[in-house]
Amino acid sequence: MKVEEGVALSRFTTIGTGGPATAFARPETVEALEEALAWARERQLAVATIGLGSNLLVADGGFDGLVLKLGGELAAAEIEGERLVAGGGAANAVCLHRARAAGLGGFEFACAIPGTVGGGVWMNAGAYGSDWAAILERALVVDGHGAHWLGPEELGLTYRRSALRHGQVVARAEFRLEPRPEQEIKAKVSELQALRKAAQPTNKRTFGSVFKNPEHELSAGRMLEACGLRGHQIGGAQISLRHANFIENAGEARSADAIALMAEARRRALEQFGVELEHEVEFLGPLELPPLGA
Repeated sequence: MKVEEGVALSRFTTIGTGGPATAFARPETVEALEEALAWARERQLAVATIGLGSNLLVADGGFDGLVLKLGGELAAAEIEGERLVAGGGAANAVCLHRARAAGLGGFEFACAIPGTVGGGVWMNAGAYGSDWAAILERALVVDGHGAHWLGPEELGLTYRRSALRHGQVVARAEFRLEPRPEQEIKAKVSELQALRKAAQPTNKRTFGSVFKNPEHELSAGRMLEACGLRGHQIGGAQISLRHANFIENAGEARSADAIALMAEARRRALEQFGVELEHEVEFLGPLELPPLGA
C-alpha cells in the first residue's frame, strides 16, 4: 500500500480550504485498511478518514497524521435482496442509483447529502425527515484492534452524531430498504433535489450545513438570517446570501476565515436568541471555536 506525504487536503474538501496531511493513503480492501491502521499505530500517528470532503473543515496548518480515502471494494455498492450493501467510501449518489434501479426505496433522502456511506454513519447524516439510523442494519468498523460489526445502538447514532472517533473507520454498511416502484423513487428524488436547489447554494463551494438545528422554533439558518448575517464576509469566506447556515468560499478563503464567521454567528445567536449553536461540520487538525463570551 502506497503512503504519500504532504498531500494538500484542500484538493479533497468541497469548500477548497485546508493544509497538508502528514501521510495519505487510499486502501481498497479491508485487509489494506487494517494494514494502514497498523502502519499508523506503529508510528503513533493519529488517523482520520475523508469521504467526499463535504462536511469537513481542515485546519490551514493541515493534519499531523494519516488521512485515509477509501477506494476499490471499500467504495463499491451493490444490492443483495432487499438490502443495500456499500463500502464506507461509496458515494451516496451511487448507492441511490443502485437502490432505484433495483426498485428499493428508503434511501431517497440521501440525494440531499453529497457525501459517502461512511461519512453518513460517522455523523448519522440525515435530511428531509429521515437519517442513517432509520435504515442502517449494521456497519463494519475497523480500528487498531481489528474489524467489528456494530448495530445502530452500538454506534450510538443520535441527531447528527455517532459514538465513533478518529481511528475507527467504517469499511462497509448494510441498509434495509423496501420495495417501491422505480418511477415513484425518481419522482421523490426529483422533488427533494428541487427543494434543495431552491433553498441551498448548491453551485457554490461550501462544506454544507454549518450548525445543527437547535431546539428552538427557528432553524439555525432562519436564526442567523434574523441576526442579519446573510452575505457577511470575513477574508475570503462569506455567509451565503441564499441560506445563512452555509459558508461559501468566495475566493481564496482560508479555514481561519470560516472559523471567524462561525464564531461571529454563534456570538450573535447567543446575544439575540440566547441559543448556543453547535457546529455540524467536522473539524480536522488544530481547529476550534473560541468560547462564547470570550
